[in-house]
Amino acid sequence: MPQDNNCADHASASKISAQDVQHLAQLARLRLSEEDVERFSRQLSSIVDYMDVLNTIDTSGVKPLYSPVQHKIQYREDVAVHVRTREQILANAPERDENYFIVPRIV
Repeated sequence: MPQDNNCADHASASKISAQDVQHLAQLARLRLSEEDVERFSRQLSSIVDYMDVLNTIDTSGVKPLYSPVQHKIQYREDVAVHVRTREQILANAPERDENYFIVPRIV
């Protein structure tokens, strides 16, 4: 994606702080280095600033575009079919007990 040279001129009026990035990382259970936090802060601020630029465009005369092509809905009958047998499904299971998967205990 080409970088817009005007992004530096915006001085990030809607600044996404390092604290905001750290909070988002915590919510997403991600560990980020300080370098990554600063980089993501700059990048997210740049994205939000560009959204502000897009919001200045007059689109009052433009009809909404939901899809660039007209899609014909192809209906199919909702019928349950057995594509694979139980043996085929269980064949790749790392562990099994006859007809059941054995999975690690979670709690």
